[in-house]
Amino acid sequence: MLVRILVLLYLVGAPALAQTLCQPNASNGYRVRISIKTALGNQAYEWNENEMFLFQATMAFAMRRYYKTETYNVDNIIVCNQTRRVSFWFVVISPENPTMLIPKADVEKAVSALTTRLPCRPMSNSMSRHRINNAFLLTDRTLEFLGIHPTLAEPVNPDTPPWLIVFGVVIGAVFAGIIALLVSSLLQKRRKEKGMMEDGQDEEDRQMKGVENGINLDGIYNRGFTDDDRFTKL
Repeated sequence: MLVRILVLLYLVGAPALAQTLCQPNASNGYRVRISIKTALGNQAYEWNENEMFLFQATMAFAMRRYYKTETYNVDNIIVCNQTRRVSFWFVVISPENPTMLIPKADVEKAVSALTTRLPCRPMSNSMSRHRINNAFLLTDRTLEFLGIHPTLAEPVNPDTPPWLIVFGVVIGAVFAGIIALLVSSLLQKRRKEKGMMEDGQDEEDRQMKGVENGINLDGIYNRGFTDDDRFTKL
C-alpha cells in the first residue's frame, strides 16, 4: 500500500516539478518565435493547444531520432512563458528522470539533424527541408529556434578567406591607381607636344606674314629698301 502511495505521489508531483524547470533564459532551454501571419498572410491559421501539441510531438520525434530510442514523448517537452504573439520557451526532460534536463547542446543537435530525405540523394542538412518547418508550413525565418542555426542549411563558410578578399581589393586599388597615373602622364606629355607644335606653326605663320608685308624677319633681306636702281625702278 505504501509503495502505491509513493508511486502515485511521484506520478502527480513529477510533472509539476518538471514544469518548474522550464523558465525564461534557462541554461538548457530554447526560445521559439513563430510568425504565422508573415508566412501565410490571409491563409494564416490560429495557434492553439493543438498546434502546441504538434510542436511537442515533433520535438519528441526529433529526440527519439537523435537518441535512437522510443522513450521520448510529448510529456518530455516542457513549454512555458507562452505569449499571444506566439513565442515560448521549452526544455526537454529525461524520460528516465523527470527532474533532469537534457543538455542544450543535445537538443540543438536533435533539432538540426531532423531533415527529410530527398529522392535519389543522401540525407544532408544543407540539401533538405526541416520536418519541423514542414509540419507548420513555415520556414526558418518564420519558425525560429533562437540560438540554433537555420535548419534548411548549415552556416555558410565562404570558400575564399575574408583576408584574401580584402587583400585582393587593396591590390586592385593600387594597380588601378598606377594605371591612372601612367595614363595621366601620357596625356600630359601628348598635350605638351601638341602645344609645342602649335607654337612652332604659329611662329612660322607669323614669319610668312611678315615677309608678305615687307617686314624683314630673322635676317630675310627685303629688296624694297635697297639703293640698287635695278630693284627700285618702276
